[in-house]
Amino acid sequence: MNRYEVLIFDWDGTLVDSIGRIVESIRVAARSCDLPQRDDAAIKGIIGLALPEAIAVLYPEVSDVAQVEVFRQRYSEHYLALEAQPSALYPGVAQALQAFRDAGYLLAVATGKGRRGLDRVLMGQGWEDFFDITRCADETASKPDPLMLHEILAYCGKRPEQALMVGDSVFDLQMAQRAGVDSVAVAYGAQSLDVLQQCRPRMAINRFAELGTWLRSAAGSEVNAYVG
Repeated sequence: MNRYEVLIFDWDGTLVDSIGRIVESIRVAARSCDLPQRDDAAIKGIIGLALPEAIAVLYPEVSDVAQVEVFRQRYSEHYLALEAQPSALYPGVAQALQAFRDAGYLLAVATGKGRRGLDRVLMGQGWEDFFDITRCADETASKPDPLMLHEILAYCGKRPEQALMVGDSVFDLQMAQRAGVDSVAVAYGAQSLDVLQQCRPRMAINRFAELGTWLRSAAGSEVNAYVG
């Protein structure tokens, strides 16, 4: 029997290699608003937050609602232009997710993306009905608030100890902690493993395919998860 029954994934930096596009789009939006540029580490440090919260962290001096809205619009316009060619899934993601489904796991997404953005990329992958439930930052509380996870668990009818959160940011792992959910840190995404380990994840992976190996070990029995 599987130790976990619900696998919950962040999107950007965990399933999809989109970090560079996010950083570029933040820079373009900042230039359009005559705001100072932040370095890569600072920008990567806000990935996972909803966009309004991310702007507030990067530019706490910006309090004008209209300027925040211009920043949001410029970011969205540039990111959408880049996504005319959708960001690629990380190696092994598609195979592993299908194998997890075949093994009987419930699959969920908990993301800082907006609903329109997530629906667009899911459609591009042909995954409109692939996940059992998805939750986005503009329809619930932003990470690291645990509300997203509470909603996913309620929908799935599962307890926190039956779920696992997989993410590449401290916001993912803090959200899991606050919800009483175990987590796996993704070391190839937005934030460094040293930072992520401060949140005490159960495991860190350097390739997505490693998740299947670890889940088999955690379950104490064989499951048909792709391990690459």
